[in-house]
Amino acid sequence: MADTASDRQAPSPTPRRRADDGMKSLGKVVSVLECFSVNERSLSLSEISRRTGYPKSTTHRLVAAMREVGFLDQDRERERYRLGLRLFEFGDLVLANLDVRREARPIMETLQQMTGQAVHLAVFDGYRAVVVHRAAPTRESGAQAGIIESAPVHCTSIGKAMLAFQPEDVVERVLAAGLPRHTDQTITDPDHLRNELRDVHERGYAVDNEEHEPGGRCVGAPIRDQNGRVYAAVSVSGSAWQITDKDVPNLAKVVVHHARVISQRLGWHGE
Repeated sequence: MADTASDRQAPSPTPRRRADDGMKSLGKVVSVLECFSVNERSLSLSEISRRTGYPKSTTHRLVAAMREVGFLDQDRERERYRLGLRLFEFGDLVLANLDVRREARPIMETLQQMTGQAVHLAVFDGYRAVVVHRAAPTRESGAQAGIIESAPVHCTSIGKAMLAFQPEDVVERVLAAGLPRHTDQTITDPDHLRNELRDVHERGYAVDNEEHEPGGRCVGAPIRDQNGRVYAAVSVSGSAWQITDKDVPNLAKVVVHHARVISQRLGWHGE
């Protein structure tokens, strides 16, 4: 007896297909999250749709689901969305579990007291320097720590200190993403930056000479994990009149020393 159409059922999705569908959905969630930035903290549904390239109907379903689990908050009066507190909770857990942050904190406090300047700790996310801790100077020192969630790697000392020790394909990926100009001193030519990174690699530290912010000067050094991989960096930053060109060599020795101490506390014992 032949099967009727009602007797036949569509085959169940295979585990591979379910996994692929799950990855696609996760990718869409990440695309929505990446629409937000420090400068654009809230976005309308239309703006999110335009930035992700998803139809409004798809975008609406996504943001509704993300709002339901706390990844997004909605300002109902203005019909705009912003990142939710649930993400802050996850971020706080990530920071608490970062070995480099835990090990670096006392070293950073010492470095800050020695220099009287702001000290930053960052990790490399593949494209940018993500600041995970800062030691701010006292008001009496006359300097203030910058409020940074993430920073470009091509024009900051902390970024160049990490990028100079990455594999060539990683460096090329950063170059391909573009080198935006922030000041008149920003390096925007790929070949110029490649040469700069070679110098950083050779001397073991990087300098930001008003490349990211006018009037600012920073010195950064790489931090290694137990396998010798550079994945973080520490920097000392202040105004150009507080950290002069003549100050840089001696300050670099101090920063490199403290970066090495942090690396050793993470299990690295190389030269």
